[in-house]
Amino acid sequence: MSLSAELRLTRGEFTLDATITVAEGEVVALLGPNGAGKTTALRLLAGLTALSDGEIRLDEHVLDAPPKVFVPAERRSIGVVFQDYLLFGHLSALDNVAFGPRARGTRRGVARARAADWLDRVGLAEYRDAKPRALSGGQAQRVALARALASEPRLLLLDEPLAALDASTRMRVRSDLAHHLGAYAGHTVLVTHDPLDAMVLADRIVILERGTVVQSGPPAEVARHPRSDYVAKLVGLNLFRGNARGTEVELVGGGRIVAARPATGEVYVAFAPSAVAVYPEKPSGSPRNTWPVTIAGIEQHADTIRLRLDGSPSVLADITTAAVAALDLRPGARLWAVTKATEVRVYPDGADLTGSGSTMLG
Repeated sequence: MSLSAELRLTRGEFTLDATITVAEGEVVALLGPNGAGKTTALRLLAGLTALSDGEIRLDEHVLDAPPKVFVPAERRSIGVVFQDYLLFGHLSALDNVAFGPRARGTRRGVARARAADWLDRVGLAEYRDAKPRALSGGQAQRVALARALASEPRLLLLDEPLAALDASTRMRVRSDLAHHLGAYAGHTVLVTHDPLDAMVLADRIVILERGTVVQSGPPAEVARHPRSDYVAKLVGLNLFRGNARGTEVELVGGGRIVAARPATGEVYVAFAPSAVAVYPEKPSGSPRNTWPVTIAGIEQHADTIRLRLDGSPSVLADITTAAVAALDLRPGARLWAVTKATEVRVYPDGADLTGSGSTMLG
């Protein structure tokens, strides 16, 4: 039993052409920059927008296959949690949750009993009579989740479900949401722009850029082996493309990096900003990766200072505040960058190198 969706839609100059599959009990996160097509994909799955071409199949049911098949949203076995929750302001929490089953023909008493059970599951039994305006953001999010699940959908769609929460509430609700998704037996698609939400909540991440899937895999694999500048920025890595011969990689756009392990052909090269050290003079002993750079920018980054270094290649480097003072660093200063070969990860590149360059990320 699975969700199989070949999503094709053209609107004006934007085209979405993406294939998404979700196994039973699996949580798949759609991650990508603004305008990548994440929300459009969600609307297609929900039945709020029709495909131009392709097919959406949930278990054994075809939901959309133009031009002959289109099942409207209200007849699809789906539950949706929207970014702003869209709770009915005039209804209590109990009646909000009961709305889904009632809309699908469940008798009022049965629907309210099911709603009460779901409010208890999400820890809001004592708020059954509260109106949405009396709920906190985290409580409203849990009511919206209970409402989506109370109708026992085969597909759960989450549209930026934590975006409206403050940082402290978000951490707690994220943990609660992970627990409930882990117990849900259907298929879940989560749309988010927050990499932490995707890493914590999803079994698999699908990266959308400009309407197409550029990478897909388990969170740890995506974070360790990014395949686009966007993903590298999210996980905070320096990422380059190049051509490997043994342990040496000639980078597209200029520069050379030596890795600890040999490779052949077109590859990605990645290493963390914390793996880059800087020196005012060229270090003695000839470290394997040493090249001249110029400071293009200095900024606070978490508990460290992040340097943007222009060179071949241009990179990000994270150093301590004490090092900035000791080296008297400022924009325009010339330094030497050093990265150990053991800190460099090299993995196959399935992308066309034409027109690409080694790019400083972050």
